[in-house]
Amino acid sequence: MNLLKPHSCQSINIKGTLMTFDKPVIMGILNFTPDSFFDGGQHNSLENALRRAEQMVNEGADIIDIGAYSSRPGAPLISAQEEMDRAIPAIKAIVKEYPTIPLSIDTFRADVAKASIQAGAHIINDISGGILDDNMFPTVAELQVPYILMHMRGTPETMQNLTDYDNVVNDVAVDLGDKIAKLRALGVKDIILDPGYGFAKTIEQNYELLLRVNELHYHGLPILGGISRKSMIYKKLGITPQESLNSTTALNTLLLERGVQILRVHDVKEAKQLIQLLF
Repeated sequence: MNLLKPHSCQSINIKGTLMTFDKPVIMGILNFTPDSFFDGGQHNSLENALRRAEQMVNEGADIIDIGAYSSRPGAPLISAQEEMDRAIPAIKAIVKEYPTIPLSIDTFRADVAKASIQAGAHIINDISGGILDDNMFPTVAELQVPYILMHMRGTPETMQNLTDYDNVVNDVAVDLGDKIAKLRALGVKDIILDPGYGFAKTIEQNYELLLRVNELHYHGLPILGGISRKSMIYKKLGITPQESLNSTTALNTLLLERGVQILRVHDVKEAKQLIQLLF
């Protein structure tokens, strides 16, 4: 007996193959950076990145999300070229070893996104929702690849000073709706929504957005929930990111109960087991 039923939504076209959401999908995080808040430096070589990719594939990841730029507050600014120098070799190596696993590139830069897609990635995951690079939406339209549209305000350096909302859930929904309209006008067909937990939100706002995330189903698009080991968990509990797995699983359960179709996680095996229990 299934404890939960999936929430229906639009499928996405990944290079001619439809990804449907009959069950929730797991996106495994592969940070190819020296300074990620949780696993910075652990996978900062091709050998380690491939080993981590192999582990996630074996544990049942449906997508691997490659990030070559840390978006944590206070992270050092790196050039687009340095970001590409990190990301492109990793993408090419993973595509060669695991040609069937969809890859997303976690970047807010249009030129990095385009180079990554040309190197073999399939999805663009933009934390800024197009606000940090005016060329991002036209580039997505040109490439005709799925686009993860996240809600954020400002930049990673300024976002936590921009948390004044009339109603955080309604304001996020309206902002995403405006951007969906712009993307549709450009011909973008495949859009995934990300409420942007931890980005320009207080801890309290993050939890309100988590508890009411089902209201974003109004748009009829897949919703991605990315709360894995974030500060909304470890700061609230007074623990470290490394101690936050159990709490992450608890909140992922709430996301699934509210119909979120994609979980973005550091811990693929545990998230996959959660889905096996509930669906």
